[in-house]
Amino acid sequence: MKIVLGIETSCDETAIAVVREDGQILSNLVLSQLEEHKAFGGVVPEIAARAHLDHIDTLIKAAMQDAKIDFTNLDGVAATTGPGLIGGVMIGMMAGKAIAATHDLPFLAVNHLEAHALTARLTNQTAFPFLVLLVSGGHTQILVAEDVGVYKRWGTTIDDALGECFDKSAKLMGLEYPGGPNLEKMAAFCASPQAQKTALEKFPLPSPLKGRQGCDFSFSGLKTSIRNHVEKLPAGDLNREDIAALAYSFQITVGNIVIDRCHNAIEQFFQTYPQGNKPPAFVVCGGVAANKHLRAKLQDLTAQAKMDFIAPPLALCSDNGAMIAWVGIEKLLKGDIDTFAVAARPRWPLDPTAEKRPGGGVKA
Repeated sequence: MKIVLGIETSCDETAIAVVREDGQILSNLVLSQLEEHKAFGGVVPEIAARAHLDHIDTLIKAAMQDAKIDFTNLDGVAATTGPGLIGGVMIGMMAGKAIAATHDLPFLAVNHLEAHALTARLTNQTAFPFLVLLVSGGHTQILVAEDVGVYKRWGTTIDDALGECFDKSAKLMGLEYPGGPNLEKMAAFCASPQAQKTALEKFPLPSPLKGRQGCDFSFSGLKTSIRNHVEKLPAGDLNREDIAALAYSFQITVGNIVIDRCHNAIEQFFQTYPQGNKPPAFVVCGGVAANKHLRAKLQDLTAQAKMDFIAPPLALCSDNGAMIAWVGIEKLLKGDIDTFAVAARPRWPLDPTAEKRPGGGVKA
């Protein structure tokens, strides 16, 4: 039974976990940097890297203690090697390499995006191929996971990622960082049917690319519309009722856009992949997958399409070490071991053969 240590430092969480081949998470520690970045309204790469450097050794020791094992019990060390903020990625990667070299263990370089996508195999033993909606602060993609390391990208954002749109729209509304969760909480205050109807009428928002062919996304126009609505509100402190209504309208609009794009992807999936007796899986993953409204909309869509809907537990939606360790196990079982010469990568597309898209799509 293989056991792997996973190290995740791609953004603003220092996350360490130990996971076993049967899917048991022996330890899973996440140190958030919310307070360090709150004053800036977003992640500052230099501050994030320094925080990783300050805390990574302590977290590794604590994770090993929680797992009640020592390094001689490990079968491998996995670390995020990209994509992400390069300073943080290098710190976690070098820590992983150092442990692997010291204890003569295999080193497993993990693509952070693949780790999100394969969380469904950690929690649900999901069979390949399956459809993936990956929605996070830096990426919004629709992919087919055909095997470990084998992906087909069908859609990406041509400008902003959905998580970025959530955070920046929340900031425009005067909400504190992290914006996405706070926007969701504010939208919940718009609770009555009449208040919801009024919100959609008072704050109409565009739905970029909705109704068009394909699976690509666009969110920059939505963010611009939020700015325009905020600027038209009365001067002075923003009214809580207005902000709740605007947050509600935003969340409903985002849900409709995502459902439209995923509907196209589901149709394409059934046309492309022969179906056996078992329903195929639709997996949503990444930090934005924690949004309850989005989950509910996707659950309804996949039920209509007769697909299994899989979303990670909330603790495994945001960045964590368990997902990194799991990809390490998957790679180890396939014999896909990396050399210490592997380099950190700020960009690392899951499907390098995918056609480049304009704007933000070139990064995918």
